[in-house]
Amino acid sequence: MTNAQNPAIFAVVGPTASGKTALAVELAKRCGGEIVCCDSMQLYRGMDIGTAKPTAAERQGVPHHLFDVLLPEENCSVNDYVKMANDAVSDIVSRGKLPILCGGTGLYLDAFLRGGDMETPPPSPEMHAELSAFAEREGEEALHARLAAADAESAAVIHPHNRRRVIRALEIYLSTGVPKSEWDRRSLDFPPRYKAAVVGLFWQNRDLLYARIERRVEEMLAAGLEEETRRLAAAGVFRRSATAAAAIGYKELLPYLDGRLTREAAIEDLKTATRRYAKRQITWFSAKPYVRRMFVDDGKRVRNFEEIVNTALSLCASDENMV
Repeated sequence: MTNAQNPAIFAVVGPTASGKTALAVELAKRCGGEIVCCDSMQLYRGMDIGTAKPTAAERQGVPHHLFDVLLPEENCSVNDYVKMANDAVSDIVSRGKLPILCGGTGLYLDAFLRGGDMETPPPSPEMHAELSAFAEREGEEALHARLAAADAESAAVIHPHNRRRVIRALEIYLSTGVPKSEWDRRSLDFPPRYKAAVVGLFWQNRDLLYARIERRVEEMLAAGLEEETRRLAAAGVFRRSATAAAAIGYKELLPYLDGRLTREAAIEDLKTATRRYAKRQITWFSAKPYVRRMFVDDGKRVRNFEEIVNTALSLCASDENMV
């Protein structure tokens, strides 16, 4: 399955709450694999429940790499991630194991697999409307300050009154977790280093996915998301880290903790933000020709897990499905 010149790897991608972790772990168990994180937020220590980081029970004894490798205050560029992932994958391959990248940060996977010029994410009308409303309410200087906190390099070259460009730069960062300035570098211009079978989890009936998102939010709250957010806030993490402050799962609860929003409204905002994020992920992965689509439902109900696993194994086994 692997060779020194062009080793093979698997990747499991898709929207949040789609079942990526469970599938990747099962593939690893059956194929002698190890999991490599491909989620921009699960890299960070202390941000566990809000990022849906797999628990010890969910990992089922399968080795996991690149989880909890950074402090929330540390930035992680595309180049940084690619270097870390390449080191992890090289180590796994050297031991005769199968690397399985798993996560929903499409930009990281795209850069790791393909390199070269990277397309920026498509505009998000919903996010544009939210940022425009913020500018109207708080002013353009406040909007520019948000950009400066997330992407100082872009803010330095975009005038505060150029609302369109400020919003677009923020859109890119909020959609991907990666600053526009990093996109602009268009680095990593070299041929793919790996043969990769990339399985994407898709849904014929998105209402089924949205129901899973609703359940996940409730499970995260029951697991202590509110307490985790309070702890991070008390430690000053959200003041020091624009990345942590912008992470879905935390930023929606902060107005409640500050007394600016009711708990019920904050929870509804969290569910809405997660659904919107899932839609952006679906849009991203749908546009990537190397992602092999696999529907995990039949339009009415979720397929049997064994059937999902066997379908994924079939997709990964075919050389025609390799990038």
